[in-house]
Amino acid sequence: MSSRLAIAGGTPVVTRDDYQNWPIITDDDRRLVNEVLDSGIVAGGTAPQVSALEREWAAYIGTQHCLTTVSGTSALHMALAAVGVKPGDEVITSAFTFLASASCALHQNAVPVFVDIDPRTYCMDPSQLEAAITEHTKAVIPVHIQGLSADLDPILAIAKQHGLHVIEDACQAHGATYKGRRVGSFGDVGTFSLNNFKNLCGGEGGLFTTDSEEYLNKGVLIRCFGDEVDEVSHRRVYNASILGYMYRNQELPAALARAQLLHLDENNAVRIANADYLSAELAKIPGVIPPYCPPDCRHVYFMYNVRFDAPAAGEDGDRRRFRVAVEKALYCEGVLVGQWQTMPVPAQDLFQSQLGYGGSRHPWALNEAKGVRYNYDPAQFPVAQMLCDTYTVVHGVHAPNGKELMDKILSAFHKVFSDLGTALDHADDEIYPGADGKLYGAG
Repeated sequence: MSSRLAIAGGTPVVTRDDYQNWPIITDDDRRLVNEVLDSGIVAGGTAPQVSALEREWAAYIGTQHCLTTVSGTSALHMALAAVGVKPGDEVITSAFTFLASASCALHQNAVPVFVDIDPRTYCMDPSQLEAAITEHTKAVIPVHIQGLSADLDPILAIAKQHGLHVIEDACQAHGATYKGRRVGSFGDVGTFSLNNFKNLCGGEGGLFTTDSEEYLNKGVLIRCFGDEVDEVSHRRVYNASILGYMYRNQELPAALARAQLLHLDENNAVRIANADYLSAELAKIPGVIPPYCPPDCRHVYFMYNVRFDAPAAGEDGDRRRFRVAVEKALYCEGVLVGQWQTMPVPAQDLFQSQLGYGGSRHPWALNEAKGVRYNYDPAQFPVAQMLCDTYTVVHGVHAPNGKELMDKILSAFHKVFSDLGTALDHADDEIYPGADGKLYGAG
């Protein structure tokens, strides 16, 4: 292996052909998808595949009920609507997450409020939750980020004390556990995504889980235009009793998700083995901080985050510039790395402008009329900002990739960290790290 960094003209350590793509398509996928095609039934809220997926997912995570949805985002919105979040209510979530964890509140004309994250887990910091609660707070959305459960016990205790609903955003955490129990089964409602990137892939889709028959029934209405169903004929009567949406899933993605569920545990085991191996070895490199998993959790590594610490690596200067330099050098070595979220969610323009619906400043204006002001200054979320400055995602921990690829990734890390000066010299090069869509089944 050439010791000269690829960013400076050397030979890369890894090639794109070293990576195998996700999802893995098996005979089970073909069998269940063909069942749909052979049946001639391709849609319907009670169709065979969506109904079977609902039963199987509820059984898998340990809830009484499950509804399939068109996306994880729609499942989150359905959850807030089902528990009765109203215009002007506040919904607390994590400052480091995907936009949907917060925008689902806006879809319900409610106001998102953010809490900073724990510096080790990157999940909501429970110690900061109570200070964010006001008389307007209605619900809390803890996010099980990148495959790791939030610290649920204190969050649930605080929510109970204040009479708040808990909606689990488990969209990235299929099969993750907290104290031996699968996430998505703790709160009033659990939500999951089934898009092509996720550990459980349906191409697109989502899941809404609950033990409450009340929330189930509300979810059914919200999912299908608010239409009532005749109790005798079981047919829609086309009389909308509440405001609903078109959030139903379809048979083909449900069939794919059912087939993928058959292999979820074994594929998660590969992710865990790859991540554990990488973490043990990367921790030996000064300046590299692998992800942390608390001993009472099972992390399923939807994403594998690594942070970079310039002083620990013997380098001075801006922490963001150091991350950018290392990221670009690794990418040139063939390692598929790159950022997911580039800023805390409250730093996004949507929250900085607070323009709201049609420029009306709703929902914020609802509470501003009562003298309430909302400040989304990113400086209030220093841990989330630190993470965004210093992390990158190392792609490829998913099955069927294994130790051979992990060893090449490790070799590239060692190569770059043995010549950080050269990497820093190229920090301003026009290089754009990231994974191509095909790695995750996207065209």
